Amino acid sequence: MKELKAVSFEFVENVPSQLKEDTLYVSIKYATVVHRCLCGCGNEVVTPLSPTDWALTFDGETISLDPSVGSWSLACQSHYWIDRNTVHWAPTWSRERIRAGRAADLLAKARYHDDRKSSGSALSAERTPQRPSPDGEGFWSRFARLWRKGGG
Repeated sequence: MKELKAVSFEFVENVPSQLKEDTLYVSIKYATVVHRCLCGCGNEVVTPLSPTDWALTFDGETISLDPSVGSWSLACQSHYWIDRNTVHWAPTWSRERIRAGRAADLLAKARYHDDRKSSGSALSAERTPQRPSPDGEGFWSRFARLWRKGGG
């Protein structure tokens, strides 16, 4: 396991074209945190902030991201938590664990968007008419189910 590592952060409107090492760039306007992978490989890592992606905590002095950052699409396969400006290294996941994690993420997104759609006002439903599927299943649920079958 790698040693703990300290990072800094900058609140920005737009992410700069040149990213400094060990610096997290937080754009509230675009609900995004961007940084170079903290393993040192130099790849750019983007963590969108949303109810179904990452959450940012700023306590006035430090920042934290939740959940962990898993760079599964990068060659380095880095996995870490950022908690109060400190990087805590986590174990690399197996291919099966990555696949299961991605499927769980898709399912969470589907449930979130289906819940928002079903709790929307009548006015918003009139503005965006939806053709129900024959089985009553929502789009995101169908997408997640099909993705799980296909192994995306």
